[in-house]
Amino acid sequence: MPKVDLELKKAFSELQEKKIETEQKLRISAIQIEALKRAKQHALITEREISALEASTRTYESVGRMFVLTPKEVVWENIKKKQSNAEEKIKTFEGQVQYLENSLKDATNSLRELVQQKKES
Repeated sequence: MPKVDLELKKAFSELQEKKIETEQKLRISAIQIEALKRAKQHALITEREISALEASTRTYESVGRMFVLTPKEVVWENIKKKQSNAEEKIKTFEGQVQYLENSLKDATNSLRELVQQKKES
């Protein structure tokens, strides 16, 4: 029976844990990115509809469970803010996804190097 290298065994188990944890974080990030993209699309459609309204049209914004009479310009500005916030958050999450993928790739490469070193010695 071949001798089990404890260092390799520990490295493999750590990589397995890191892989599982990273995959969970990637799934969560993907879900959040999709939700933000939907919110951005919703805001874009709402913006298009509001811009088609006449200036004298009464507009309302929801505040909790009620609606408050709000000038059209203010509603339009708030929608623009929602879009830009969603875009910023999407960029942040995409950067986080890239970091997680690179981190997992680095861990895998370092394990490969460790295995190669063990083979050579």
